[in-house]
Amino acid sequence: MVLLYCSTMTKRDANERPVSAGGTLDLAREVLEIEAAAIHGLIARLDNEFQRAVDIILACKGRVTVSGIGKSGHIARKIASTMSSTGTPAYFVHPAEASHGDLGMVTRDDVFIALSNSGETAELLAIVPLIKRQGARLIAFTGNAASSLAREADAHLYAGAEKEACPLNLAPTASTTAALALGDALAVALMQAKGFSRDEFARSHPGGALGRKLLTHVRDVMRAGADAPRVTETATLSDAILEMTRSRMGITSVLDKAERVVGIFTDGDLRRTLQKGLKVEDTTISQVMSRGPRTITADKLAVEAVQIMEEHKVNQLLVVDAEQRLIGALNMHDLFRAKVI
Repeated sequence: MVLLYCSTMTKRDANERPVSAGGTLDLAREVLEIEAAAIHGLIARLDNEFQRAVDIILACKGRVTVSGIGKSGHIARKIASTMSSTGTPAYFVHPAEASHGDLGMVTRDDVFIALSNSGETAELLAIVPLIKRQGARLIAFTGNAASSLAREADAHLYAGAEKEACPLNLAPTASTTAALALGDALAVALMQAKGFSRDEFARSHPGGALGRKLLTHVRDVMRAGADAPRVTETATLSDAILEMTRSRMGITSVLDKAERVVGIFTDGDLRRTLQKGLKVEDTTISQVMSRGPRTITADKLAVEAVQIMEEHKVNQLLVVDAEQRLIGALNMHDLFRAKVI
């Protein structure tokens, strides 16, 4: 009994012995090569069917519904999400749920995109007749151009792979990677055809960092009105220091009689002035201010203010109108608070 137990343990240990680091890396590289080859293989297979699919979706007056089951279902969800964020509103529907009522969301004005590597997925084939009867257009992603789903489609896009990355050549790996890449290609082609802009992209991503960068303008973050520090060019250095202290910005703008910006006085200017031994009560701000300060208009994007600050190595900007009249001010801390940077 003891000998049998030890023999069993030895066999189990041998089976569970981990693959060497070198073997693991070699396997990982092979997987990536197979999946890269699957994507590369799609390039030569692209033909007029791809353009037909693009034209069908561009002509769609309704919605785009994307469907698939299993691993293809996960890819279908990603394709729908990518389309929605790039100017082509799309929805995912599970084919099994579609058979139990959700197919009611599909109308004659819609486009239905079905994903199935074999092209013979029973759940999809069960709803194809209903989709066709409704009058919706059908686009199929499959790895088999002779499949039932491909034959029924108004446009068929090959999205298969010659070999799966799975050592058993069974688990969907390279084929799902190929389908995902093809979905991205379709979404980007539609994006370009529609002239989808950066502003439109930002409006569909308002909660993210990109949305903040593309939607936040200088007027949204600047300090306006009394919060924007200012003195006249006839003010004394003492007046300027008091204004800088009040605003807590470390600067003050200097304005002429028409409230146009003629200069700026910063903490750095103050240090240099004090080093010269000038008296704060007797020195006018026009004697020590920096002329020709960097300015920006309120309608510019906040990221443009960041670019100006970084390019000219300054931490503050004055905001002016078309006549160079002061309407606000901002510094790097304001941009940090707005999460623009």
